[in-house]
Amino acid sequence: MSDQIQINAEPRKDVGKGASRRLRRAGVSVPGILYGGGKEPLPITLNGNQLGKAMQNEAFFSQILDVVLEGATEQAVVRDLHRHPATEKVMHIDLMRVRADQVIQVHVPLHFLNEDKCIGVRLGGGNIVHSLSEVEVACLPKDLPEFIAVDLESLNVGDSVHLSDLVLPAGVTLVALVQGADHDLSVVSVRAARGAAGEGASA
Repeated sequence: MSDQIQINAEPRKDVGKGASRRLRRAGVSVPGILYGGGKEPLPITLNGNQLGKAMQNEAFFSQILDVVLEGATEQAVVRDLHRHPATEKVMHIDLMRVRADQVIQVHVPLHFLNEDKCIGVRLGGGNIVHSLSEVEVACLPKDLPEFIAVDLESLNVGDSVHLSDLVLPAGVTLVALVQGADHDLSVVSVRAARGAAGEGASA
């Protein structure tokens, strides 16, 4: 597991769109909201530099964060992130409190293993096609995985891995599969190289 990510926050008394714009113009602070967990929503401010550094860690977007607020620590997950369309600068962040006894739904990344050893590529000349890079899981906070591994070594040309094929940790379910078999999407597949079949048939 990754080291626990900690971010510092302060209550934001000056709220509204105008106040948020003033914060962003200052270039140091990022406005946000901390909500859920049976408590009232709380407008907060985060240090932009610290937030940017934390966001470099892949786990920031899928793991439980320690939010330090007025000397107390609350656990939360990133629920939404608003970026400037041109600069990609963070404009606003939504954090949802988590409780140990409440199931949460979080998107976690997929880690594809042994792509260089994939039989369909190494021996069959195929190409790996990724359809998904992350999946939404439901679980208690203590069971939240850092990522879900997908081993590609044994895949041959024409093979694919669907959501139902993923190996999940105990206590973790896929949100899509709860909605029915027609949501059993392809995650990754090995396709024949373009032109490999019938190549040279036409002159």
